[in-house]
Amino acid sequence: MSSASLSRWLLFGEWRAHFVQMIVALVAIAIGVAMAFSIHLINTAAFNEFSAASKSLSGQSDLQVYGRKAFFDESLYPLLANTEGVVLANPVLELDVVVPGKLQNRNDHKLKIIGIDMFRSVQISPDLLGLTEEGKTLDRLADDAIFLSPAAMEWLQVKQGDSLSLNVGLQTITLRVAGGLVRARAGQRIAVMDIGVAQWHFQQLGLLSRVELKLKNGVNHAAFKVKLTDELGESYRVTEAIDQEKRIANMSRAYRVNLNMLALVALFTGTFLVFSTQVLSVIRRRQQFALLRVLGFTRQQLLQQIITEGAILGVIGSLLGLGLGYAIAAAAIQLLGGDLGTNFFPGVKPSIYFDPVAAMIFFLVGLIVTMLGSIAPALEAARAKPALALHSGSEDVAMAKFSPPWFAVICLSVALLFTQLPPIFELPVFGYLAIALLLIGGIALMPRFAAWAFSRLLTQLQHYRLSAVLTLVLARLANAPNQAAIALGGILASFSLMVAMAIMVTSFRVSIDDWLGHVLPADLYVRAAASGDQGGFQLDTQKTIAELPGFDRVDFFRTQQVSLDVNRPEITLFARPVDRTDARNTLPLTDDRIASGALPENVMPIWVSEAMVDLYGYRVGEKVRLPVGATSSEFLIAGVWRDYGRQFGAVQMQLTDYQRLTGDLTVNTVALWLQTGMTADAAIANLRQLPFGAALEISRSSDMRALSLEIFDRSFAVTYILEMVAVVIGLLGVAASFSAQTLARAKEFGMLRHIGVMRRQIFSMLAAEGGLLTLLGIVLGFVLGWSISLILVFIVNPQSFHWTMQLHLPWGWLTMIAGIMLVSAALTALLAGRQAVSGNVIRAVREDW
Repeated sequence: MSSASLSRWLLFGEWRAHFVQMIVALVAIAIGVAMAFSIHLINTAAFNEFSAASKSLSGQSDLQVYGRKAFFDESLYPLLANTEGVVLANPVLELDVVVPGKLQNRNDHKLKIIGIDMFRSVQISPDLLGLTEEGKTLDRLADDAIFLSPAAMEWLQVKQGDSLSLNVGLQTITLRVAGGLVRARAGQRIAVMDIGVAQWHFQQLGLLSRVELKLKNGVNHAAFKVKLTDELGESYRVTEAIDQEKRIANMSRAYRVNLNMLALVALFTGTFLVFSTQVLSVIRRRQQFALLRVLGFTRQQLLQQIITEGAILGVIGSLLGLGLGYAIAAAAIQLLGGDLGTNFFPGVKPSIYFDPVAAMIFFLVGLIVTMLGSIAPALEAARAKPALALHSGSEDVAMAKFSPPWFAVICLSVALLFTQLPPIFELPVFGYLAIALLLIGGIALMPRFAAWAFSRLLTQLQHYRLSAVLTLVLARLANAPNQAAIALGGILASFSLMVAMAIMVTSFRVSIDDWLGHVLPADLYVRAAASGDQGGFQLDTQKTIAELPGFDRVDFFRTQQVSLDVNRPEITLFARPVDRTDARNTLPLTDDRIASGALPENVMPIWVSEAMVDLYGYRVGEKVRLPVGATSSEFLIAGVWRDYGRQFGAVQMQLTDYQRLTGDLTVNTVALWLQTGMTADAAIANLRQLPFGAALEISRSSDMRALSLEIFDRSFAVTYILEMVAVVIGLLGVAASFSAQTLARAKEFGMLRHIGVMRRQIFSMLAAEGGLLTLLGIVLGFVLGWSISLILVFIVNPQSFHWTMQLHLPWGWLTMIAGIMLVSAALTALLAGRQAVSGNVIRAVREDW
């Protein structure tokens, strides 16, 4: 028989004899690769589509000039147009306008309207030119014309020639749909108007959002950008298309990386299942390999055989994973959208494209991790001495080589060190490495711990009269800990990861729920449709609302978007009444704050979110300058507050300070506290009876809270799926490990039958072994999972999203999953034992005669 024929015979013989174990290993690898590949496909498609949509808005411009705030005076436009080196300057006004018919969905009720100079856009942004009816080209300049993209028409359920109502402050305007934007991207909901008409209708006379510049041929873009930035000063920022791409990437990078890491966790669990499958396969065939060595099979051939078996598993599992991942990505795009339930990529409908390069990378990842799971068993089999391996009973000694204690100690020590290291490029790289090392070290330590735990239990129970079955169970678990550790490791890997993710998600959800209770203390919140950067409520309307009966307290808020860094998204500026004596009465402050009563009287205090500390280096007690008003002003950082709503930073300041610096007395939001006896429905009815009541956005705090938690659950839908995947893979691993070990112990069961142990006693023994091992695995898995959750909650989340949270444990969920795994393991061991004990007693032990 040739070497190739022998290799195929060994491979197919093993797979035929233990088909279920091979399928479980393949499924584990396929699921791990599929989750990682699908998340990559979805994130890449959404990011590329959103980036392309953003590029289409800026057209063929070389540079864009923005203000530090959302809008700036249009007097800058002629200066830029006459700057040396500029061949074309294109003014743009960009607004997000409320659609009255969409107010029921506060997360998706605005239409992006772009005001352009039609004559200049022909040369710089031709995609934004609306298509008019034949012979009505001048409609592009009409004072009631608006042009909608196909996605916007579908969303608004209008067609060319229809009327469209939009809210502007406390007024409603009606425009005519004069045509469409045929070159808009799929799913891109935008509208275009003449810039002068847009300024007039939306009360933005004299204001612009940006000016797009086309430079003359031969002008050095980088040098021109630096020079123009210096000339314009700190009130403006000059960007290129690549800067916009960086900003978009920064918006979603942490979320994308965290999802990919969680997907790789599933792949890691699959890797361990491959390792346990290969170990059990090698141990089960230990005597066969020894006989082959005696008959002339070399160590190199044996090593090659086992690694080839693992490689074939990796190739098949990875190919299945790629196909499954593509299908999952396509389904997720339809169900959750390109942002996977978040709002990072709003208004895009990406298409999934099969990327051969990415597919090859994930295929190689799946193959490599599978090979890593096969190397240790292959080396042990090749190094085993044939004379010793031919004898029965050496299996546990061989398995002891897979878990040296020093390796576990090193992994755990390095993991502890990594938890103290800072992020790399604002990503918790060392946090994820610490989690991986903690898992590996914990699993490697299991044989020693299992031997110690069951030996102690056996010693403690020796004083009592134990049944023969329980004595056999404890004796085996105490004296053959390495075989027990294989099954225990599978339970530990899956259960600990499930515990960690469950604790992290629950901690985040409970923290957000508590935070919402703090930041939404009022009974009702009233908003007017934003008109650019202006507040919707003028002084007279504020007074009208404040004088309504039935309200115990009325607070006014003003919000703005402010840019501090060209490479980062804008931060949110809140101006509101804040209790100066103790800001904790108003804001959800952390312990990092100036003590109550210690705030100086002659300063303007601000309270910054945790993201401002991480991203901008703000520290309590320091003075900083912010672009509030016509020029930058100096503020004292008085404290840090938790903000789960804005990942990129937010600042709170006194409303009186804001009004004094800017002269802007308008506000965006009114918070209303009801008097005792006044119902919310009655208060809403009173507000609707005001002359401008129909234009108000009125929300109950309870509804806002429920909506926020619904958005949270939708955003974490993928995490919930990954959590369930970890549970499923864990149950598969438990089934495979117990089944393989029970079948490998057929000779042991035959010997027990010879000395008088009854079949039902062996079944009881197997069920007890499965239950005790699973119980220990659950206890240790909880401890390890709790440790991993500490890294997720206190290291990974703060370094990724720049917020902290309190630790909360979902005891009900954990108890339910633990019970399911305990019962499943006991039943699996019992069912596998029926097959192992069903054979002839003499045949089971004849190899040892």
